[in-house]
Formats: sequence, structure tokens, C-alpha cells
Amino acid sequence: MTQLFLATGDLAMDREVYDESFVATRDALQAADVTFGQLETSFAERGTRLPQARHAVLARPDGAAALARAGFNCISMAGNHCMDWGAEAFFETRANLDSAGICVVGAGKDIGEARSPAMFTLGDGTRIAVLAYSSILPQGYWADERRPGCAPMRAFTVYEQIEHDQPGTPARIHTYPHREDLAAMEADIRAAKAEADLVFVSQHWGIHFVRAEIADYQRDVARAAIAAGADAIFGGHAHILKGCEVIDGKPVFYSLSNFATDLRMDEAHAASKSWNEIRVLAEEWEPDFEGLYNFPTASRLGMVARIEIADGRMTRAGFQPLYIGRDAVPRFTASGSDEFAQTLDYMRAVTEEAGLNARYRIVGDIVEIEGVA
Repeated sequence: MTQLFLATGDLAMDREVYDESFVATRDALQAADVTFGQLETSFAERGTRLPQARHAVLARPDGAAALARAGFNCISMAGNHCMDWGAEAFFETRANLDSAGICVVGAGKDIGEARSPAMFTLGDGTRIAVLAYSSILPQGYWADERRPGCAPMRAFTVYEQIEHDQPGTPARIHTYPHREDLAAMEADIRAAKAEADLVFVSQHWGIHFVRAEIADYQRDVARAAIAAGADAIFGGHAHILKGCEVIDGKPVFYSLSNFATDLRMDEAHAASKSWNEIRVLAEEWEPDFEGLYNFPTASRLGMVARIEIADGRMTRAGFQPLYIGRDAVPRFTASGSDEFAQTLDYMRAVTEEAGLNARYRIVGDIVEIEGVA
């Protein structure tokens, strides 16, 4: 009997009725054995916004129950918003998710808890471990021995001047992973693999809004994770789709884009220096003062990653394309529709532009990644 693991893009509902975000996807999410998502907000009544928080939304506590009703049973809190409202909101968010019956991964009261996997036993006896890490880290957001926060997978940036006799010319950018964080992640994966048949790893990483580009450190982390025993990697944070790669027969989804993510816009925000500095990263990004989805045009394209499992192994990996309109509600698209073709064309293009090796095949309404063992 085939079992199903689904992974969605980022979650940050900010509307009156949270259940509205899932009206078009709830049945599919509920039908999976494990449905995983990346949380980009806090579900809490109380909190004090930290000064290093950029875009921060303190969502209502009932958001956790809405995710459970939608079908989610595993949520990563490893990201650059986990501590936006301080430790009080962090612990309240985690408690609300726990109360809703959702396993939390990637964040905890200390680094030990943050690095602990969520474990699931599927109907056929297959054991799955889920781990989560973040490379997008405001100061103080990662956990340590005595501090709450998320599991870090930090990276460093070096700027190399290409033309030394030409001041002001663009630099070559190099990134590489933090050695201790990388070693810790590898150890976590190996330990999880000793207890589980399959290990799935979420990485909150990468370059947001910039088409196709994959940072060097992401490739290093992906290769290290697969070598340590990870069976699939699911990327978040970029808010647009990025290409996929197959490493030793294992799929790497570099960015799943958004899923249920609301973002309002007013004229003051649209005129702000901070937004306009980010806006230029995207190919096309116009404010929408009436809609709920103020992201670049490319962010309308999304996907839900699908891993089919039988007898302790992956039997098929791929994704189901979706489209997000002005109401910020994700809707699956059908093969043969313009939106389905647009997503597949975009994925093929950005995969090639990034020099990645994934190839895609349409099977019904699913896009299968070829070469996954």
C-alpha cells in the first residue's frame, strides 16, 4: 500500500477566517499520511516585537488549530520569524501547535530540542524522521544550550573584488556553510537514519525573490545532507519557486515558494525604502492595495512536493503545481490548464538556468522528477 508525504511552501495566514486559506487544498492535505509545512508567523496572544524583526505578524492563537483542520501534522518553526515576538510568543506558539496535535520540528527550548526529529510510523510500518534547520537568521534567533530558538544552519559570505584596479565594480560572491552547524546537521541525520527508514530534511535558506539563483552554500549543505543519509530536502524562504536537483537518486526541492501566506499592502509600505530595496530583486513586483497577496508575479506559481512511499522506501517523488491569486488562496492546477503549463515551464527554465539536473515528466496532474531512486 502506497503512503504519501506532502510538503508545502511557507505558511503565514493573516485574515479573519484562517480556514479560508485551505478551502481548495484541504482534501488533498488531509488525505496524506504526513503533511508538512514551514511556519512564518507566531500564533500567540502576547509578545514583544524584537528590534531585529523585519516583517513580523503576531497571528491569533487559533491559527494552530486551523492548520490541524487543514491536514497538517508536522510543522517546522526553523526560520527567520520564529523569535519575532520574543520567547513568550515563541513558547505560546509551540504550545498551541502541540495542543492542536501537530508535531513541531526545528525549534525548541534549547539546541537539543531544536535538533530533535519528529518521528512518524506510517500504515505499512515505514518509519519517517523529519528534521528542520534555518540559514536565514536574525541575531539571537538560533537556539543554544540555554536559549530557545531554532536549529541553525548558518552560512558565511565573502566578496571577492574581480578587477582590483577598478574601484566600485561588482564583486564575485562566495558563500559557504558554518562548519559546526554542518557537522551537527550531519550527525542529526545519521542518528535519525539509525532509527528511521527515511529521513526528510527541511532547509529555510537561499536568496529570496531572485530568479533561479542558488547560493553556493545551499549546494554544499544539500550534498552533505544527502551523503549523511537524507532521502529528500525541502527548501523554504525564497517566496518564489527554484529548481530541483537529484543527488544520488534523492530529490532536492530548493524552494517550494509560498502556500498559505497573506500579505497586505498600504501606500505607506509601498513607498517605504525597505520594501523598495527588496522589490528590485524580483523580476516583476507591483503593489496591490486591494488584494491579500502582495508578492512578485512569480510568487503566484507554487507547488506541493509529493513523496510516495512503500515498504520503507521512496517509490516516486514529484510535485503538484498550484496557483495563488489575489485572495492568497492556493489552488491546485490541472494538467492541460494554462496555470499548470506556466508552472512547469517556469520550473524547467529556472532548473536549467541554475545548472541543476532535475528533469520533469507529467503523470496525470502530478509532475514527476525523473531519476529519483
